[in-house]
Amino acid sequence: MKKTIPVLLACLLAAPVFAQTASNDVNRDLRQQSRIEAGLKSGQLTTREAAHLEREESAVERVEAKALKDGSISAGEQARINRMQNRVSADIHAEKHDAQVGNPNSASNQRMQADVQRNINQQQRIADGIKDGSLTNREAGKLERGQARTERREYRAGIDGHINAAEQARVQRSENRQSRRIRHERHDNQHSG
Repeated sequence: MKKTIPVLLACLLAAPVFAQTASNDVNRDLRQQSRIEAGLKSGQLTTREAAHLEREESAVERVEAKALKDGSISAGEQARINRMQNRVSADIHAEKHDAQVGNPNSASNQRMQADVQRNINQQQRIADGIKDGSLTNREAGKLERGQARTERREYRAGIDGHINAAEQARVQRSENRQSRRIRHERHDNQHSG
């Protein structure tokens, strides 16, 4: 019995740390998406550059989803996520400060801006769900996997530097599915403890 109490106490104290880590990761994803959108709007990023960055963000979110599958993020998993996020951050900076210039008023750039803005909105809803306890870590992980799928579609649409209306429609269908998933997960009866 004496050994059980310290172990139980350690588990109870560790739970908020894992929730905080998931929240920090989602908030960092949100900030990176905001930086990508700002680069598109300012012309510092081309559609193709933004597509590559979306692919990198997708990879980070897949790792986050896998780490959260069991409801918590280990120290090793968190270190890997941090390294990946640092690499994406450096790549965003490098792409925004290279010689390539995008046209923020082109139809393709406008479509990518709209898609990235929707990513920001979805990430904010996930972050809010973690913060208010309406999402468990497992649910947040499933939603991050959905975000990764959407961002891969954005990458495929923009890799050639042009996003046409049909490509954007496919991305928007994916975003609509993700939006419904977020709403469902936030309003089901599961809550983080």
